[in-house]
Amino acid sequence: MTGGLTEPLVVVLGASGLVGTAVVRELSSRPVRLRLVGRRPMTVADGRRAKIEVRRADLAEPGAVAEAVAGADVVVHLVAHTAGSATWRVSSNDEIAERVNLGLVLDLIEAFRTRPAGGEPPIVLFAGSMSQCGKAGIDRIDESIPDFPLTTYDRHKMEAENALKAATADNVVRGVVLRLATLFGQGTDSATLDKGLVSTMIRRALAGLPLTMWHDGSVTRDLVCSDDVARAFVAAMDNADALVGRHWLVGTGHAVSVKELFDRIADTVAEVTGRPRVPVLRVAPPDHASPTDFLDFALNPTAFQEASGWRATIRWDEALVRTVSAIASGASDT
Repeated sequence: MTGGLTEPLVVVLGASGLVGTAVVRELSSRPVRLRLVGRRPMTVADGRRAKIEVRRADLAEPGAVAEAVAGADVVVHLVAHTAGSATWRVSSNDEIAERVNLGLVLDLIEAFRTRPAGGEPPIVLFAGSMSQCGKAGIDRIDESIPDFPLTTYDRHKMEAENALKAATADNVVRGVVLRLATLFGQGTDSATLDKGLVSTMIRRALAGLPLTMWHDGSVTRDLVCSDDVARAFVAAMDNADALVGRHWLVGTGHAVSVKELFDRIADTVAEVTGRPRVPVLRVAPPDHASPTDFLDFALNPTAFQEASGWRATIRWDEALVRTVSAIASGASDT
């Protein structure tokens, strides 16, 4: 993984987020030094084997990234700009979004470009997005599909990824990009961390509001659990030599229609709460709808599976009951 180091320094940027919390949980049982960097309070598991350092920081501040990654052997970069309840809805003139989604990667590369000579470049694992390719035109996206980003968020992700690949070619870092499918949690961690599609619709149903589709419901998504994604980042760290310099798709490989998803959420909330089932309705799309809201995004994760040995193991429909119960009771916030 890291040239035979017995206690490598692994820095997790965005450690206070949904995936970051799960990554920390995966790594805390390992004989590593963990530096956790985030803007919010961070969860550290009991009975950990890792030596853990916690830093609260605003990485957009000048010099903050360089300070955070100083001495790192591995960096897990999970930071993304959040606009409201969704990271992907970013306006074209949002300077903060560009600073966070692209600028932090450029800061990271520059920090390692000026490091002392000698030794292997650090491993940098970066969270990309499956929607960077835009309208793929095939049933399941694979790594051969060229990028044609349709949103500002996806353009930022693409530019950051390309910068990381160029820095890898220059031997500044050893970059690995994991393009993630649609995330969902399973009630393991604080519900406040989970701002994805599944949890948003669960909250609507718990509030007695209809679940609204901006199309006929046939649009599909690949739903992958944040805990499975955390294991994917650890697998990428362990198999970095086979993965460096490329992007890889991380998902289940299964397509779920929005109608099926929303119907199951409505049914599950009714079962858990004992209240009447909320309706699932088709409505006119709002002005802020994104072009990617109307496209199918299901992945072919075979390449990453074969290179890393990783497989998704948590089914969205089985996790749904746990998530609804956690959000309904508030147990995941304790």
